[in-house]
Amino acid sequence: MSASPRPSPPPGLHRPPSKRSVQSQSNLQTALGRVRVPAQLLEGLPVMKVNSNGILKPAFLTISEDKFTLYITSAKVKNGSSSTLSLMKPSNLVSRVRSISMGSGTGTSSTDDGLESVDTMAELNAELAVEIGSFDRIQRGQNTLRFEKARKAMKAPLGSPMKVAKKGSAEATMDSTKSFSIIFRGGRTLDLMTTDQDNRDEILDALDRLLHGYQQAKKRVGNDVLLLRYIWTDVDRNKTNMINAAELGAILDRINYYMKKSQLNSAFEQFAKVIGLDRSERKRGLTFEQVVTFLHKLKRDTWQVKPVNQIWGDVFGELMNNGKPRQRVSAQTFLDRFLKKTQGQEDATIEYVSDLFLRLNELEIANTSTQGRIEPAMRNRYITKDTFEAYLASNENSAFDPLREECDEHNMSKPLSEYWINTSHNTYLTGDQLTSTSSVEMYMNALYRGCRCVELDIWDGDRDPRDGLPMPVVKHGHTMTSKIPFADILKTIKMFLNFNPYSYPIVLSLENHCSIPYQEVMADQLTIILGSRLYVPDDASLEGPLPSPERLRGMVVLKGRRPLGAAADDVAVYDSDDEESLLTGTGSVMTGANTMSTVKASSVDIKIAPQLAQQTLFHGTMFQKWEDSIAHPNHHMHSFSESKVRSLCRSRQSRPWIVYNQTHMSRTYPAGKRVDSSNYNPMLAWATGCQMVALNFQTSDAALRINDGRFRENGGCGYILKPSMLMMKERDIDPAPVQMMIKVLTGSCLPKPKGKNKGECIDPYVLVTLFDVNANDAKEICTSYRTGSVPDNGFFPIWNTDRDKFKFQVENSTCAILQLTVYDSDVGKDDFIASASIPISCLRQGYRCVRLYDANNTRSGAFDFATLLIRIKMKAKQAEI
Repeated sequence: MSASPRPSPPPGLHRPPSKRSVQSQSNLQTALGRVRVPAQLLEGLPVMKVNSNGILKPAFLTISEDKFTLYITSAKVKNGSSSTLSLMKPSNLVSRVRSISMGSGTGTSSTDDGLESVDTMAELNAELAVEIGSFDRIQRGQNTLRFEKARKAMKAPLGSPMKVAKKGSAEATMDSTKSFSIIFRGGRTLDLMTTDQDNRDEILDALDRLLHGYQQAKKRVGNDVLLLRYIWTDVDRNKTNMINAAELGAILDRINYYMKKSQLNSAFEQFAKVIGLDRSERKRGLTFEQVVTFLHKLKRDTWQVKPVNQIWGDVFGELMNNGKPRQRVSAQTFLDRFLKKTQGQEDATIEYVSDLFLRLNELEIANTSTQGRIEPAMRNRYITKDTFEAYLASNENSAFDPLREECDEHNMSKPLSEYWINTSHNTYLTGDQLTSTSSVEMYMNALYRGCRCVELDIWDGDRDPRDGLPMPVVKHGHTMTSKIPFADILKTIKMFLNFNPYSYPIVLSLENHCSIPYQEVMADQLTIILGSRLYVPDDASLEGPLPSPERLRGMVVLKGRRPLGAAADDVAVYDSDDEESLLTGTGSVMTGANTMSTVKASSVDIKIAPQLAQQTLFHGTMFQKWEDSIAHPNHHMHSFSESKVRSLCRSRQSRPWIVYNQTHMSRTYPAGKRVDSSNYNPMLAWATGCQMVALNFQTSDAALRINDGRFRENGGCGYILKPSMLMMKERDIDPAPVQMMIKVLTGSCLPKPKGKNKGECIDPYVLVTLFDVNANDAKEICTSYRTGSVPDNGFFPIWNTDRDKFKFQVENSTCAILQLTVYDSDVGKDDFIASASIPISCLRQGYRCVRLYDANNTRSGAFDFATLLIRIKMKAKQAEI
């Protein structure tokens, strides 16, 4: 009896070649495969790993054969087989790290370097595995909390060698030139040391190339494919590139799509039969490409109306002129009906669309249809509905105007007073204001988050036992917080500038509580460590307008105290962020007439070392009244607590404050009662033109996410040119109200809370909030709505009802910010998933993609693919003058 013919795939599905490997399908595989890596990294490189307690242990760093995953193991794979590592299950979670007892277990043998080797995979445990797609950055040196703990235990300052006893060998010297950290998945760190600097640099150069290759290649890959690639190795443990029904269930759990086991098995069998797999092939499982197709089919066959189908039909029509179903759309139709009429992109051209179509048609997405395929010669002229769906979720269609995300270097030559500056409060703290740890890691994190004004509270410390010199330290005074050397922070900032030499100026806001001998050491350390990077103003530069960000590019600028003609025995009244330490006293202040006057103020008498004063640009003074403040030199500035900001605005002083901020600087900071390091709403301070609105960067709350959205503009460089309405000399008219409608349509690839691998499927909903402000009335306006929850579906949740459509009135479109936050609805407290904040001035109308960020404002790992699709309508938006 002859075998029955296999069923033909129905329209809409085709059978991918069964022997076609996933590597040949993936742009990512191709890109990473081209990168050459040192043989040692493939075989297992001996390193020292710093654990969370600052203890150093021998380990091996190995990259998988496909170059997607880095493994840290306590034992070397025998014969250096990196491919064996792919059999292990990787994890991007620090919670997966587990202690491994050196020398325990069976079947081990000693190697020449005193570390264990293993004979079987059962005896090999991976302490940690990190996907290349989880990398945030690769950092040279020892600028993390773990390295700090190690140095503290060994009583070694930053940059100096440390002696590490290596098991079975002589002492090995550990210093910053051999050390590096991989920052991954929202601030987690993998801290390692190699045997020598050349070895480290060779490894890091390879990792830099891999990370760059991955980031470039993923632009040519759809989000669904990226998501599956990210979790594929975690599920395909035996490296067959085949997924059976049980493993498919694990994939669905990871991507937050719930199916009963019986439904899953049935769907698996049905799908396998439809694409023409026989019994033996079904038993082996599905290939990568086939799983991508299965996931696409899940979304396509949902009982709900997919927003992309609705948009496609409403904009282009379901039927063509000949009455046949529309399978594709032309470049001209896309330009006229969609980009210009629907999206409001009046400046779009047919040349732009042709180039866009070429890129979209090369995008690696689910290849599910034989109908409507675009032949190569026509790829700049047509796209299909599947490609249109990929476009809707792409950065090309971002709600945040991509042009506003680019750095405009032509607008960086105005005085510093004309910019909003990304600013941190008590930058050194890792947690609350009373008992938390201080760390140089927080400075590096803040700088890479876009912060360009960091704070240092400096106090007298001990004396260096080696030479007896004073050692200034940074800590939160009169609390139980730990302290760190002032010099270590300077070295960290210098390290950042070494790798980011064209950064716009970094302002150090110095809260100086030191005695003169310690201040003199501070001045010496600033000069020695920062060198030519330290901006030292001369007398001429202190006259007239402030210097521009462009002029100070790559420099460090000091904010502190620079009383004219100060000597070491002079005292000065100054403004301070440290409300708890302020005492009522008498002091001297320099007036606009260059004469000394005595005032009563909430301050302490501080003597100022002349060397430190001469290095300082911004001189903090106590606020009295605006007429006096404006008469002071432009480099004089004020600091205000959040409560003072509100009281000044309530007393109708917002207008003179705006005028003052056109030529002078203001810094605002959280109230002293915020001991939990929570943040205040920055909108009112921005609306009065304050440049430095300082927030607690260690607390990822709604206010910090507002700040992230504000400074996403202008390339994330930390400087945003203030709206023209804040630079008008005469009283200007208030911004015309803007009517705005936001409708949440759907989500895509939403991860579990904190990007975890395990846990129940999420029930996502979206909180839509407008943060607005009316400075004249001292009124911060916060209007929020929320969608309904979608049960057990973070893969493609669909809202798209009238209940998910919200109307807002924007009072101040030059300052207001829209925030969309995804939560997981739960029995107790709802869990934060991801968020995005977009200034109204940067918001584009139409059907737009919102890229979501984790709590640390990164999009690595599981957050790399998370998006929302929303519809935006706005009326009567006032043009920027």
